[in-house]
Amino acid sequence: MILKLDRPKILGDAISIISEVVTEVRIKLLEDGLSIVAVDPANVALAIFKLPRETFSQYEHGGEVWGVNLDDLKRILKRASTSSSIVFEQEDNQLKITIFDKVKRIFTLSLIEIESEDKDVPDLRFNCNVELNSEDFSQAVEDCSVVADSCALICGEGFFMVQGTGSLNSARAEFSGDEAVITGVGRAKYSLEYLMKFIKAGRVSEKVIIRFSEDYPLRIDFPGEKMGLGFILAPRVEND
Repeated sequence: MILKLDRPKILGDAISIISEVVTEVRIKLLEDGLSIVAVDPANVALAIFKLPRETFSQYEHGGEVWGVNLDDLKRILKRASTSSSIVFEQEDNQLKITIFDKVKRIFTLSLIEIESEDKDVPDLRFNCNVELNSEDFSQAVEDCSVVADSCALICGEGFFMVQGTGSLNSARAEFSGDEAVITGVGRAKYSLEYLMKFIKAGRVSEKVIIRFSEDYPLRIDFPGEKMGLGFILAPRVEND
């Protein structure tokens, strides 16, 4: 098999963000592209990444599955510049990664056995759906993290709120239909520890799609150019 990517920053940014949530993943080479579905060690969050085959300038595969340590892969991908191209080739139990720039550089990454079970993306149905600028949402989450360890997402008729309430202080960001596309009515609470990791994906997408229901998992997607990165997060109970 051989994969060639002329814009390695797309993959490098995504791997860097996912590595905030999970440390080891199975990278699957499917007919329609490269795929990662991985759950965090606490079994609270799921990371979902897809790099379609048309993103690659060369995509020859045989259904391979690469078990990799994301920190190791992240450090290698950071060595590629914006003008580099990068080629992946599996050789026995190693992944050969060649960076083509002014100088050809070759790395080998040991493939590892991942003990956790394969995860499928769950089929979820949501009452609330919000689409807005990813930077605006990031600011709202960061505001809440100053005063609380969890935040409420609230949808109403024509508005969306991100609200954090601590023992003494609180923060709230309010979005109208002018700043966001909002459908549904509902309220749910989620961990800011995880949301602070997720919002780093704002650097790969100008918009974010947020879907949730009361006492129900959150699905948050960052649709980037020629890629998709998303997360699912378990809810926090109201009386925590």
